[in-house]
Amino acid sequence: MSLTELTATSRVTVFPLEGLTVAYTTQSSDARGLGDIGLVTVVDEQADGDELWRLARDLGGRTQGADQARWILTQASRARMVKTYIDLADAKWTALIRRRFALDALFANHEVLMTGRIALPGSARMIP
Repeated sequence: MSLTELTATSRVTVFPLEGLTVAYTTQSSDARGLGDIGLVTVVDEQADGDELWRLARDLGGRTQGADQARWILTQASRARMVKTYIDLADAKWTALIRRRFALDALFANHEVLMTGRIALPGSARMIP
C-alpha cells in the first residue's frame, strides 16, 4: 500500500495505549475547518499504524472495519477529553498515512479516520 505524507502544525494529543505511544490530531477536508478527518497515529519509527487496527480487533473485539475505526477514534477522543495526557497546542508534525477509512456515518465529529505513523520533531522529550 502506498503511503501519503502529511505535514502540518496543529493541536496533538499524545497518550499511551497498550504499550504504544499514540498521537491524535484532526484535519479538515475543506476550508470550513471542521476537523472532520481524525488522524490517529503511532509515535514510533518502526510502526505503520496497523497496530491500532490489531488492538481494535484484539482488545475491542471488533472484526468489521467500521467498528474498528470507531474503537480507535473512541480511544483518541477519550484521551483528549480527560486531559490527563500530553496536549501539544501547536505541534509541528509529519505523518505517514498508511490507511484511510471513510466512516459510514459521522462519528466523534469525524467522517474519515487516517492511521499511520507520526514524527513530532522537538517534542520527543514530552512523550510518555
